[in-house]
Amino acid sequence: MARRTRTAPVALPSDAPAATPWFRSLQISGFTVAVFVLIVAALVILAPSLRLLVEQQQEIAALEQRVIDQQAVVDELQTEIDRWQDPAYIEAQARDRLLYVYPGDISYLVIDDGLTPESSDGTPVSDEIQTTRIDWTRALLSSIVTAGLTDLPADQLPAPEFGGVE
Repeated sequence: MARRTRTAPVALPSDAPAATPWFRSLQISGFTVAVFVLIVAALVILAPSLRLLVEQQQEIAALEQRVIDQQAVVDELQTEIDRWQDPAYIEAQARDRLLYVYPGDISYLVIDDGLTPESSDGTPVSDEIQTTRIDWTRALLSSIVTAGLTDLPADQLPAPEFGGVE
């Protein structure tokens, strides 16, 4: 029968040297180094290809979205073409856009709806004849003469003097 040996825990003396760093206790074999080098090489070789793959996937997604948008436009245009195949729609468009009527029909066009028109700045349009505040012919002639006889750049030209007409 085999004899059993007893082992007892051994305490280290208190004046033992400081603990060694963890990386010194690693046992690195040649196989570990080779695998690490292969992983780094694979990353270096595949990184540009992976970046290109991601860019191409983004471009494909953008193009697919563009195709979907264009297909929606084509569908809208096809719907419009189908509408124009309907004689009732063509008749309605001719009556609305071109003011066509059938013989014997009476068409009324309202020219003055009673509302006072407004100018683009919101002030009401006057129905009275007004005199101009400047003599536009003199301003035109002055502008032509100044443009032909000056060497100054456009931003340094003086404003033309207008002879006021009341």
